[in-house]
Amino acid sequence: MTDMTENRGGETETSAARRSPLVKRGGGDPGSRGRTTIADGVVEKIAGLAARDVDGVHAMGSGISRTLGAVRDRVPGGAKSVTRGVKAEVGEVQAALDLEIVVVYGVSIADVARDVRENVITAVERMTGLEVVEVNIAVSDVKLPDEEEEEPERRIQ
Repeated sequence: MTDMTENRGGETETSAARRSPLVKRGGGDPGSRGRTTIADGVVEKIAGLAARDVDGVHAMGSGISRTLGAVRDRVPGGAKSVTRGVKAEVGEVQAALDLEIVVVYGVSIADVARDVRENVITAVERMTGLEVVEVNIAVSDVKLPDEEEEEPERRIQ
């Protein structure tokens, strides 16, 4: 049974409405009011970290970008770029990614590419809610066992 009372204007209200200090205004779920936009760089970071987690991926990016990145990493205050080798195009509900990777010698490139694709799609979709429509992978190099990690540092005297 609902308890009805008359307020000053002659209108009636329920006792439940009088007791509730929170009146829902604007309608709908508060979580759905407004828009969320996700920058390309955010998706690139997520994808870069997810791709590096896959066994068989030695590095990301082309030889030139890795060389420039190695120089940038040596600068005091410089940080490793997790977006190296990753390009994202982000729309309102979908994203497409291009990745450039270096694989370890001896691994199956097809298997590594499949694993990278699965890991990247899972991470991006879980964290952003975007639908990943494609992940294009370009293998730019193979890391041989006897190759040095990066160019040796040259000192000018």
